[in-house]
Amino acid sequence: MVNSFVPLESNPDVLTRLAESLGLSDDLSFHDVYSLDDPDLLSFIPRPALALMLVFPVSDAYEEYRREQDKDTPPFETSSDDDVIWLKQTIGNACGTYAVLHSTLNGPAFDHVRPNSVLAQFKADLAPLTTKERVGYIENSNSLEAAHSAVASDGDTTAPDATEEVNLHFVAFVKSKSNVLYELDGRRAGPIRLTKLAPENDVLSPAAVLFVKRFMDREAQAASPSASYLSFSLVALAPSLS
Repeated sequence: MVNSFVPLESNPDVLTRLAESLGLSDDLSFHDVYSLDDPDLLSFIPRPALALMLVFPVSDAYEEYRREQDKDTPPFETSSDDDVIWLKQTIGNACGTYAVLHSTLNGPAFDHVRPNSVLAQFKADLAPLTTKERVGYIENSNSLEAAHSAVASDGDTTAPDATEEVNLHFVAFVKSKSNVLYELDGRRAGPIRLTKLAPENDVLSPAAVLFVKRFMDREAQAASPSASYLSFSLVALAPSLS
């Protein structure tokens, strides 16, 4: 068991290689999202978009917001009725890998997972486990550690050491098979149900983007009243370009 991973770069190619090595079919891949408002820039993203992964700088204001929101929330316990699989993050600097798992194990994305793959085995094994049992399962997964290690140094920038404290964090937004939009973050108290979406709406539809922008607006304002989205990055899990 390792206590910390080398942080992943928010790079669609790196994230796609990780997802594929775990068992995601090559008919899906991650794509940079350069705007949530500009129709021309959004048109470059193949649809439907099945998950979004937002990377943002963790501020003192965010940590206070997280603690305040979660302090009265009872510890999340799994059940057979759960709409999504949520994983509590206990491995340092592994938020990118947890976000990849949240994005691929849930909703229609899982229909693109290869049988007998790591992800397929994860889904089968994790579903009946308690939150605590899931923690141990992920912490002791040699296949996950190996897949992460294989791509952790593949980005455009030099990867920091696994023990280095990194202030960027990944959070996933997924649409479940029951058409509910969730915020999935292993550092929160559990899955956060955001809204019900129409069956035809994906995670880049206006109804879903509203919640992503609220998150970004809150963090930008906490950092500085004049802050912009320049410190954020966003990728979408969507059909691969032919």
